[in-house]
Amino acid sequence: MKTSPPSEADLRGELFDFQVNGFAGVDFQRDDITADGLRHAVQALHACGAGCFFPTFITDDIDRLCRKLARFEALCDADAECRRAIVGYHLEGPWLSPEDGFRGAHPKAPIHAPRLAEFEILQEAARGHIRLVTLAPEWPGSPEFIAAITSRRVNVSLGHTNASGEQIDKAIAAGARFCTHLGNATPALMPRHDNVVQRLLARDELIACFIPDGMHLPPFTLRNFFRAKPRGKALFTTDAMAGAGAPPGRYTLGTMEIEVGPDRVARQPGGGGFAGSTLTPADGVRLAAEFLGIPTAEAKRCWSQASLAAFGVDLPVRSREAMSS
Repeated sequence: MKTSPPSEADLRGELFDFQVNGFAGVDFQRDDITADGLRHAVQALHACGAGCFFPTFITDDIDRLCRKLARFEALCDADAECRRAIVGYHLEGPWLSPEDGFRGAHPKAPIHAPRLAEFEILQEAARGHIRLVTLAPEWPGSPEFIAAITSRRVNVSLGHTNASGEQIDKAIAAGARFCTHLGNATPALMPRHDNVVQRLLARDELIACFIPDGMHLPPFTLRNFFRAKPRGKALFTTDAMAGAGAPPGRYTLGTMEIEVGPDRVARQPGGGGFAGSTLTPADGVRLAAEFLGIPTAEAKRCWSQASLAAFGVDLPVRSREAMSS
């Protein structure tokens, strides 16, 4: 017997989203984010099902990233509601591929090879709360970098990458465990068989993360990818930007102005590719179940217990203190 999709009220506070660039009109990339703005985004996410999440910071200069992390730490210190909801940070860059297509919407200029000294500066600004790093493992020194930060309980995800099979092997051996929005951040034209999507999808060791909005991946593609992963090796995220949980209009994603049309697609300036999504966590549960033909309970588990366990977020205390213990 089919069950009806859960309402936002049914899911209130139960979901975990590990890639949120902004929400409800609030851009997390901005230096001038206010206490009221962050609290508004947190409350809107909670109303849409997410009790906790990782604010995600995209590619920028290291000093600017440090200021953003320090700003979020100060805002969390001052607000218990934000402190409970923000259980860590996700750095998506600047250690990504600079190649067009693979870079996606990330600015090219700040992208470079990973450096442990930079990570240590960023982690100090975040007071130890960086819990996830997305990087491209084809950079020289990546295996050593991955081994160093995973030894400190930081999760590594491969994304915005054109890594070879050998480079992926070395990243996994060093401790990488995830793939960021697999199937996206790639050029429109690639070799039909030997491409980075297929290379990553074939690695059973890696947990694949998907955006189930029906636009980043067509539903039939999402279904094929989901079926290709062993049970328990697929998770979902929104990759939400400021236009999620907000009306169509113009929003920012860092220095970019993003257009969200009536179709709810977030597009780069000049009619370019996607720049995050407008998916909400509650809609993500509903659409994942619908597109994949799986029970709602299974879709919900991929947005809650499974992802919480994968990233080491302890329950029932969903707190930053639990992440650091």
